[in-house]
Amino acid sequence: MPRILKSNYAWIVVAVTFVALLTSAGVRTAPSVIIRPLETEFGWSRSSISLAIAVSLFAFGFGAPLGGTLIDKLGPRRVMIGGLALIAVGLFPLIQMREMWQLHILWGLVVGIGTGAVAGTLGATVAVRWFNKYRGLTIGLFGAAAAAGQLIFVPSLIGLASSQNRWGTMWHTALVGQAYALPHALVAAPAAYGWRSVVLVLAAATAVALVIAVLFMRNRPEDMGLQAVGQASVTTAQTNMRSTSLRDAVRTRDFWLLASSFFVCGYTTNGLIQTHLLPHTLEHGFVEGDIAGALALMGVMNIAGTLASGWLSERYDNRKLLATYYGLRAMSLAALPFILEMHGMLLFSVVYGLDWVATVPPTVNLTAQRFGRGSLGSLYGWIFCSHMIGAGIASYAGGFFRDLLGDYHLIFISAAVMGIIAVGLSLTISSPARLRKLALQTAD
Repeated sequence: MPRILKSNYAWIVVAVTFVALLTSAGVRTAPSVIIRPLETEFGWSRSSISLAIAVSLFAFGFGAPLGGTLIDKLGPRRVMIGGLALIAVGLFPLIQMREMWQLHILWGLVVGIGTGAVAGTLGATVAVRWFNKYRGLTIGLFGAAAAAGQLIFVPSLIGLASSQNRWGTMWHTALVGQAYALPHALVAAPAAYGWRSVVLVLAAATAVALVIAVLFMRNRPEDMGLQAVGQASVTTAQTNMRSTSLRDAVRTRDFWLLASSFFVCGYTTNGLIQTHLLPHTLEHGFVEGDIAGALALMGVMNIAGTLASGWLSERYDNRKLLATYYGLRAMSLAALPFILEMHGMLLFSVVYGLDWVATVPPTVNLTAQRFGRGSLGSLYGWIFCSHMIGAGIASYAGGFFRDLLGDYHLIFISAAVMGIIAVGLSLTISSPARLRKLALQTAD
């Protein structure tokens, strides 16, 4: 390997991790796109489909601490490869799905655990292992991968899933003539072809990411005779060496404050907006093409907000940053039921998009500062699990109350109230001075 390439290999690892996280995030966006096509083809209710999505989000959540523990023991390379392989194993058979239980098993459990392994815990660990300098920015970049997944995948997937899409109808006609060479599920009808095309595209993207990971991912710089990027300060070196067991962490107030605030984060993002925003807007007269543009704008704002948050988290009180993000999110969600025109939706996309994943860098930093980076994989994995439990509850509750009340208004207001609660939780986390004092006591 050329010396200049080897000396900059940390950035190759960043690129590989970004691709894996982006692909996993793209897979996570699929439910909002395929809910209505599944209702049309199979006659399943919104709440029953939402339950399968909730199962996936729960599995995603519990996959995070499992992945974090395995990362601490086996390294990020094996976990990344195993997670991507699980996603592919779950997606490819889904193309020929006919029964609800298949959605629960393949999407709910297999894809859920796979995406949980390839999640925030993986990115946080890679940033800690490969960087002493630029850690916050790198964590922000990995957080932006989720936004980029939305930006890249959602507009395209909306077009693929639409039964009225002329491209899909044209290709359906062409495929009927080649039916002997393709699964019948792909040529049954344009609508069916649409949602199955979504799954097929995601499966192919996962396979590509898997090959890239096998070829280029490495566990730590020491494996290649390198050092982490940047000189470690005395405080950073102490934090790197320090670790806290899960048993000790759960006895602290800060662990539960971090987990509870991140529960709200999951409730107000993956579970509610990522799953139900698209069906909500289509049911209130918005046009698919316009909403695809609004979601793309949200993705752009998400990237900008997450990168900015990574930069800010290295310079300002992370508790106050979290409180600001949750407060802005609460205000945007409270306004959402009353947005009936496109200019209002675009404004929502900007405000909400700026702090969608912006909560990740401060949460990771606070976890590392409080408990040490040596146990970041496992502890942040459990905090992230709380995030996805919140997401799973919101996913099912959204579908349930939509079927019960005919709209999502109540669930959006509940998310706004929880956002305000998260403001208080964030400000109650130990101050920076107390975190430094606790770190020194633990080190001694």
